[in-house]
Amino acid sequence: MSAQASHPTLLIPGPIEFDDAVLGSMAHPSALLAYQTTLIAGGFSESHVGPAFVNAFGETLSMLRKLFITTDPKSQPFVISGSGTLGWDFVAANLVEKCDEVLVLHSGIWHPGRSGYFADSFATCLSVYGAVPTQLNAPIGSRPSLDEIGAELKRKSYKAITITHTDTSTGVLSDVKAVSELVHKVSPDTLVVVDGVCSVGCEEIRFDGWGIDVVLTASQKAIGVPAGLCILMVSGRGIDRFKARRTPPPAYFASFANWLPIMQNYEAKKPSYFATPSPQLVRALHTSLSQILSVPLDYRFQKHKEASQKVKKAVTELGLRQLADKPECQANGMTAIYLPEGVAAPDLLPKLMARGVVFAGGLHKEMATKYFRFGHMGVSVTNSDLGHIEKAIEALKSSLAEVYIDKISYEGFEMQHLGIYSVS
Repeated sequence: MSAQASHPTLLIPGPIEFDDAVLGSMAHPSALLAYQTTLIAGGFSESHVGPAFVNAFGETLSMLRKLFITTDPKSQPFVISGSGTLGWDFVAANLVEKCDEVLVLHSGIWHPGRSGYFADSFATCLSVYGAVPTQLNAPIGSRPSLDEIGAELKRKSYKAITITHTDTSTGVLSDVKAVSELVHKVSPDTLVVVDGVCSVGCEEIRFDGWGIDVVLTASQKAIGVPAGLCILMVSGRGIDRFKARRTPPPAYFASFANWLPIMQNYEAKKPSYFATPSPQLVRALHTSLSQILSVPLDYRFQKHKEASQKVKKAVTELGLRQLADKPECQANGMTAIYLPEGVAAPDLLPKLMARGVVFAGGLHKEMATKYFRFGHMGVSVTNSDLGHIEKAIEALKSSLAEVYIDKISYEGFEMQHLGIYSVS
């Protein structure tokens, strides 16, 4: 059981529910959590260059190497205040230059002719910094095939390829391992960049083993820390590419020139400064990573697969369809579900809220009322004692039943009112 104040269970694709210890660690050093008054007592502020925090930050960076499964000393983890979107800026400002070609893979939907919300935005970010993105699209709920990717890689020379591992807008999962293997075979000089905002911590990622050059993510999804941290892992090849730039990075805050020595110093447990980090969020990340790494990562990945299968089985039994209709394209940390015909999100989501469950509406600007999203990741999956997944499935069943009853009653009233038939 959680000691947190009573609240609806948050099962959206991030932010997610947080573990008590993670929240408590934000009130360093050993807070007494007075949840009855929603106050945190016993903690205090600390210096971002003080020895205790420097030690904790150094350990956090080292633990990120284990999370991403990299032992290469040339790779470098980064933890910087900001959202996951900041990771796009770091890639665009440091690893490609003006007029460089970048292949952007889509995995989901956005608007006609483009299929992924986040890939579309990543391409826009790359363009802002002067790169030239080519977007490889796919049908709704799908992803580009390996044949299509290979053909495009042969068509021109790309400095980088970006892959959205899990598209938060659609629940489409990309096969990062297969794509990376293809890139190294067909276009070995192309950097492999993975947007793992909705996948790190719940989907298998093997940084060294799969030959990845960048994974960017954020704190508030499967990693299980309140929003506010941009997290990256960059390969030695990526660092070398940055150091070999023809021009300085066209950014200040998002420049590796400023952040690389800071991260190297913190990981070596030496105080350093460029811009002030958040000691509270780094402490929370330290606690969460300690929890995540307390069990084998393969076990964690399997738990998320099992929870995902349970959710998707329930969705099918309810007669609902997923946006990602092929099993190989379905993410393990979330499910995007079409609403039944004639039912809109405002018909369903408030009924779920009344049952203590929060799902997310659709993110597609033209289809937002046609589907909703169920996030199942982090502590809601790994701590089965909380019962979050079972609670959500039951809430969905009963909420849909209530929606159907309401519609039948309303339609019956309308027919009677119009004189189509009488009710005895």
